[in-house]
Order: sequence, then structure tokens, then C-alpha cells
Amino acid sequence: MLHGEFIPAAATDSRRLFVVLHGLGDSAAGWRWLPGALDLPWLNYLLVNAPDEYYGGYSWFDYPGDIAPGIHRSRRLLFELLDDLRAKNFPADQITLGGFSQGCLMSVETGLRYPHRLAGVVGLSGWVFEVANLIRDLTPVARSQRLLITHGLYDPLLPIVEVRDQVRQLQTAGVDVAWREFPKEHTIHGPEEITVIREFVRAG
Repeated sequence: MLHGEFIPAAATDSRRLFVVLHGLGDSAAGWRWLPGALDLPWLNYLLVNAPDEYYGGYSWFDYPGDIAPGIHRSRRLLFELLDDLRAKNFPADQITLGGFSQGCLMSVETGLRYPHRLAGVVGLSGWVFEVANLIRDLTPVARSQRLLITHGLYDPLLPIVEVRDQVRQLQTAGVDVAWREFPKEHTIHGPEEITVIREFVRAG
């Protein structure tokens, strides 16, 4: 079972929810700034801790090394989390799933394999796991998902050329991916990127 921190919307009757997945070595606490930055009073947040401890933070899968077993395990846990949220009256089509770095990979992997359409999937400064297999397994629901994927031109950890190619493969396969590049390294590009995220979530 995954654990997280729920931050309620100012609008108490809203069922809109942003499930946020952190990057390697981070935690839910590292994303408490996001609600204030996005400034969407009708949006609830669930900041989720990954399952594995990692040097004072958490990890979604082993890295480097064989990342597949951890990804498959974390995807199953995220499926269970989304199912639990649906049972608690957060409809799938009101949930945006998003994350940074490892959290980006897990958001894309989970969002394109989950059997219910989400409001949107946001991937920041990450990459796509086994893109050929993901495309092979695309379902009609996956092809109806909205995705926003962003990356830094100067990312020293995950070169943009490889991620750009993965996104183009998804787009060619008919996946609705909005792709944005920013003059940043492995981080969030301040108000400019926040504005892009805000508008994507608002349109969901």
C-alpha cells in the first residue's frame, strides 16, 4: 500500500484531484509547494511517497540496474491507489496523475496502462519505459488519454534527445501527447513551466 499526504481543495465540494509522484530520493514533502504555485482552488492534491526507502527519501524502482521489476511492482501499487480513490468518490476522469523524473516515468507507464480514462497525465523531466512495448499494448482507453510531457534542453541526467524520440514514437502511434521543451536542467522551469502545467490541468 502506498502512503501519501492529502491536501484538500479550498472548494470543499470538488472531486478534482492531482496525484503527484516525486523523483528519486525525494518524498511527498518535497512537493508541498505545488498547490500554492498552481493556485487552483478547486483542486485537491495527493502527494504520494514511493514504496522503497532511498537515502532519507524514497524510490519507485532500483536505479541504475534492472529497473523493470520495481516499475511493474510500483505500477500495480498505483493501480490499487487509483482504484481506491475511485471507491472514495474521486472519479477517474477527475484525476490527473503526474510526476517528476522517476515519477514522470511511473505516471506515463501507469496512465497509459490503467483501464479507465484519467483527466490527464503530466510527466516532468523523466522518460518512457520500454516505449515499444507500451505502444504495442496501447488500448482504446490509452489512446484517449491526454498527456503533457516536459523536458529540459540542458538536462544532464536524462538527455533530451532520447526522451524527445520516445515522445515522437508515442505521438506517431496516436497517443495525445503535448510536448514542451524548456531551457532548464533537471528541475522545474519556474513560473513558465508552472503556467503550462496549470493550463493543462485546468483543461482536463
